[in-house]
Amino acid sequence: MTFLPDDLYATIEGSIPIACVDFVPVRTTVDGDLEVGLILRESPYGRVWCHLGGRVRYGETLAAAIRRHSRDALGVEPVLGDDPQPAYVYQWFPDAVRPESPETGHDERKHAIGLSYTVQLGSDAPAPRDEALDFSFFALAALPDPLWPGCERLIERMLR
Repeated sequence: MTFLPDDLYATIEGSIPIACVDFVPVRTTVDGDLEVGLILRESPYGRVWCHLGGRVRYGETLAAAIRRHSRDALGVEPVLGDDPQPAYVYQWFPDAVRPESPETGHDERKHAIGLSYTVQLGSDAPAPRDEALDFSFFALAALPDPLWPGCERLIERMLR
């Protein structure tokens, strides 16, 4: 079973942390500068730019979850091994239970544990779809505004 009824998932989401994969496509420009790929999406914070990802389904490997979310949002396969390891583990909290720590992100929908990755995208051009209204690569010194609260810290930590 990979899908839960909406009411049951809402109960679970409001009761326990949800395991998620968070990922940021990266590329190097011809000048040798690193750029990160972000999607534009609707969120509890309005229309914002953010990393990609989402929950891991029961019985799904982390690599399969990253591939699914990449295909769903961009229509492109990421370049991954069979057992990719996260670059960082980032925590996301709704404000009601968020600890007083600048080391966590905001997510009003749920408390999530984000296994966070940087990935290369395959040769196909990204074609934003589903939750992705747009997709673009940005220089680290010129990230777009507004960003999902905590996304900039996540990118900093993954690319240290």
